[in-house]
Amino acid sequence: MKHYFESVETVLEHMGSSKNGIDPKEASLRLEKYGRNKLDEGKKKTVFGRFLDQLKDPMIIVLIVAAIISGFAGEPADSIIILMVVLINSILGVVQEGKAEKAIEALQKMSSPYSKVRRNGRVMQIKSEEIVPGDIVLLEAGDAVPADMRIIEASSLKIEEASLTGESIPIEKDAGAIPPSDKDIPLGDRRNMAYMGTNVVYGRGEGIVVNTGMSTEMGKIANIISGTEEEKTPLQKKLAELSKVLSIAVLGICIFIFVFGVLKNGGFSRNNVLEMFLLAISLAVAAIPEGLVAVVTIVLSIGVTKMSKRNAIIRRLTAVETLGCTQIICSDKTGTLTQNKMTVVDSFGDVEKLAVSMALCNDAALSGENGEVIGEPTESALVRYAFDMGVNKNELEKSMPRVAEAPFDSMRKMMSTVHKTSDGKFIQYTKGAPDELLKKCTHILTKDGVVPLTDKHRTEILNENKRMANKALRVLASAMKETDTLPSDTSPENLERDLTFIGLAGMIDPVRPEVKAAIEECRDAGIRPIMITGDHKDTAVAIAKELGIISDESQAITGAELSEISDSDFEEKVNNYSVYARVQPEHKVRIVNAWKKRGKITAMTGDGVNDAPALKSADIGVGMGITGTDVTKNVSDMVLADDNFASIVHAVEEGRRIYDNIRKSIQFLLSSNLSEVIALFIATLRGFILFSPIHILWINLVTDSLPAIALGMEEAEEDIMKRPPRSAKEGIFAHGLGFSVIYQGIAIAALTLISYFIGNTQSHITGTTMAFLTMSVCEVFQALNLRSMTKSIFRLKTRNKVLFGAMVMAFVLSLFVIYVPGINDIFKLTPLSGANLLVSIALAFAIIPIVETVKFVIYLIKKA
Repeated sequence: MKHYFESVETVLEHMGSSKNGIDPKEASLRLEKYGRNKLDEGKKKTVFGRFLDQLKDPMIIVLIVAAIISGFAGEPADSIIILMVVLINSILGVVQEGKAEKAIEALQKMSSPYSKVRRNGRVMQIKSEEIVPGDIVLLEAGDAVPADMRIIEASSLKIEEASLTGESIPIEKDAGAIPPSDKDIPLGDRRNMAYMGTNVVYGRGEGIVVNTGMSTEMGKIANIISGTEEEKTPLQKKLAELSKVLSIAVLGICIFIFVFGVLKNGGFSRNNVLEMFLLAISLAVAAIPEGLVAVVTIVLSIGVTKMSKRNAIIRRLTAVETLGCTQIICSDKTGTLTQNKMTVVDSFGDVEKLAVSMALCNDAALSGENGEVIGEPTESALVRYAFDMGVNKNELEKSMPRVAEAPFDSMRKMMSTVHKTSDGKFIQYTKGAPDELLKKCTHILTKDGVVPLTDKHRTEILNENKRMANKALRVLASAMKETDTLPSDTSPENLERDLTFIGLAGMIDPVRPEVKAAIEECRDAGIRPIMITGDHKDTAVAIAKELGIISDESQAITGAELSEISDSDFEEKVNNYSVYARVQPEHKVRIVNAWKKRGKITAMTGDGVNDAPALKSADIGVGMGITGTDVTKNVSDMVLADDNFASIVHAVEEGRRIYDNIRKSIQFLLSSNLSEVIALFIATLRGFILFSPIHILWINLVTDSLPAIALGMEEAEEDIMKRPPRSAKEGIFAHGLGFSVIYQGIAIAALTLISYFIGNTQSHITGTTMAFLTMSVCEVFQALNLRSMTKSIFRLKTRNKVLFGAMVMAFVLSLFVIYVPGINDIFKLTPLSGANLLVSIALAFAIIPIVETVKFVIYLIKKA
């Protein structure tokens, strides 16, 4: 029901209640019918359930199967190593994603635990969750609104709805019905409604509860959050595709080698079948980059740590990669692009007297020596303005105490206070809407003193008011009146006449000083910023123009206008708009989804509850750490510790760097694994066994993984924020990565086989050992090649000390399993002579000039 269109009497009748409230017995019946006034907790995943989710990856499944088969085949060492990799990777995933289900819990905490209600004419305090439709709730400053209600009485009642609507200024409420309309009224314009999760900041009032629990506006948001499906990031999708391809390839290779070996080497004898089976397992292990998932996770973790030092806290590791290809950032205005702090930025008239009047005709309190203010945002801005002008409200009130007042009223649009001066006289200050207050003025304070107010003065004042309003400023006027005695009649009608005009104060929620530069950098990086706000259109347009988000008002649209557009039409027109004003939560989700349907990777920043559904729907949700609610933090992929839009830009740059480095790690690991497959495959065709599973696992998990992780620490390239965002459809093998993997894999395999044939002239174990060392060290040198996928390593200006350390460690560990007695027996290797050692390392080093030559040829081809 749209109760805001109905009169108080109609709503009371419809809800079966009265101003005295319902009977306690009726309340019990309604509690049983409608349920408790709280939000559903939603489904929670157990730790074990999240752990099982980590095991669904095809690559992980293949590894588990390989581990089981290895164990039955009498190779327990292989099984243990594989299972350790799976376990570590799964634990990392569970730890990173363990807080996702807390979003609904945070929504519940926003409800007030106790509320004052009137039942049968008696005021009582009850638990908020026991409130039922029809209850009369009493509200006053400081209260959290416990349910959705229709206001039936209001006395200077103002409610802050920023967490629900994005409106930065508290909304003044009244009990009057809104004139019926064919169009729905935006939530922020429903002046006779109060909603669960909002806060009373001024005045008092009463309301009749019309919706509780999941039927409230807050409940609708909770439903949207719980109903939004989790989507995989582009990197997750690409790795999943790669896993499927590798799984099929592994299965085919294993079957072929097993059948080929059995038929060629003596038929189906027990020893031959077992030997060929173990060989097939070796190929499976060689084909699967066991360390790939772990390495990618570790590289992302390192990036996360680096990003946290720049105030970007990542809640899900793979979100880092998504940031790197973000094309659209939908940002809430209040508290994200702006400071969420009303500030006086313009004035007209006698500014000294204006500061005094605004400080005294004010209910906000100055709480500290540095200008901290407690109170309603608009009044706080005026007290802070006075403080900055050298007027301390606390000191002023000691010398000029308030002795009478006429509180603010929405009909008069004014507030007046009377103060006793030190000489025993009285002075009155009045502030309010300029056009209304001007009607009450007969004089004006000028540099020459108080003079009669002329039509010329009125025109000048109204022009100044219009000038400020055109800048989207909220304008308040101030006036005064001096008397020798305290008026016996302190009614508004008596006080607010024959006033002397003082001046105007224009205020706004100012933009964050660093945001404009951040938005310019976004544009350089091919990222489009979109402003989404609950504020009025003129305010949104002014802020957006100042920030450079739009150049023309035609690029802005209101929520009401958006509601008139169908989803299909909006998908076609979404590119026309960069500012959305007076929006509701469902509008934000529509905006995000429209961009996503156009194939754009979309981010959404926000701090209020209203942002939560869109944050969860977006490819990456960015919550505010300071002003943000627990809801937005818990559904976000990333949280800004400093609420600074500029931190998003740093995060995007880091995301791009990390993805570049992950591709280097993937190329390194895949070329290494491909070389192993080729070498083993050729060895099988030639009728000899090159490596056993434990050799391959050692190379993959030790000598491969360490350099692969170190590659993830390469610094960003100079032009990284001058490139357009990469397409989400771009495959892992794009930009020549597939070609590089193939030729480098062939080269490493060839060098390894050459090493084997040289050593095999002495003995098979010597050949295997030389091949093992060549392949291990060759892959170490290969890591050097991949510091840049296009530039010569001899032209790089930066250094990667971690990579050099990893190379040394990998080299030492390779020698460790060859030369340490007992260990080499487990690995079935033998110590090499000095000559064989040098030959093995020289062959391994050859990969550097091979790759450098190919890079140079590709450079010449592109240049031509």
